[in-house]
Amino acid sequence: MPNTATLKLLDRDHVDALINPEQILFAVREAFFLHSAGKGQVFPVVREALETGGIFGIKSGGISSEGVLGFKAAGFWPSNRGAGGEPHQATIMLIDPATGRPLCVIDGNTVTTLRTGAAGALGLELLARKDSSRVCVFGSGVQASIQLDYALRVMPGIKEIEYLTYDRKPDQRFESMFDGRCLIRHSMEANDAVSRSDIVITATPGAGALFDLEAVAPGTHLNCVGADTRGKRELPEGLIAKARVVVDDINQATQIGETQWAPEVPVIEIGDLLTGRQVFTREAQDISVFDMTGLALQDLTVARLLFKQAKNESIGHDISWPW
Repeated sequence: MPNTATLKLLDRDHVDALINPEQILFAVREAFFLHSAGKGQVFPVVREALETGGIFGIKSGGISSEGVLGFKAAGFWPSNRGAGGEPHQATIMLIDPATGRPLCVIDGNTVTTLRTGAAGALGLELLARKDSSRVCVFGSGVQASIQLDYALRVMPGIKEIEYLTYDRKPDQRFESMFDGRCLIRHSMEANDAVSRSDIVITATPGAGALFDLEAVAPGTHLNCVGADTRGKRELPEGLIAKARVVVDDINQATQIGETQWAPEVPVIEIGDLLTGRQVFTREAQDISVFDMTGLALQDLTVARLLFKQAKNESIGHDISWPW
């Protein structure tokens, strides 16, 4: 009844207790499938710079057939690092599509990290060469870590990792996360590292091209994470035009992703590969790119999963929210 309605709050610790990487991968796959099948709505993205130096965004959408509606308010506040905090911040709200009443508020930081890592894993499964063994990673932060973690889960042939950092210094914390899983070493030469790699993962703030076009060898696959706002990029000029490009959402990618720099290039949505509406057959010399801008549906399918688990396991704070 309305007078006994509650709002569930799931903080960081609740989310961490509920998270299962394999379930997240399944939920993200479902999000892309629903998007392709026309069963999930993705609303226009809000992404704006703030006078405080941060970037604030809202991604929203819904799956009417499954009673899902909601949004993620998120952004990037680089000054948080100086206070010992995480620069990426995100909060998710699930809403009852029948009444508009809020159902659950979820700390979205871990959700964003994992759902993006899971999306990268799907990109590798569908697009990268099956014999890929060498990976180049730009970045050593949270997103670089989860991208590599999921890559190792779905690409068992990966043996060697080279990573590059913004300050050109090794990151022992990053390296220790992958002890025993692969050979990992720091590099200071971007072009050389890229040229030696079968897979390139870019997970930086997207301040500019990270390497030269000529460094990308035929047969390379690139997962691109950092371009998620107008003006951001990680790839060099001309690479999108010579690659076979897959995106999560065409409209979104051409506005805020790597594809914004070459909007005329034909692209395929990853959901269409999952539903079979499109086919991607890789030739040995193909260069492929997965331009990941992040869909609201990814956040919502994961949030719905966590909400159901939290209710079943009596996890979280239930607050009276009468109406």
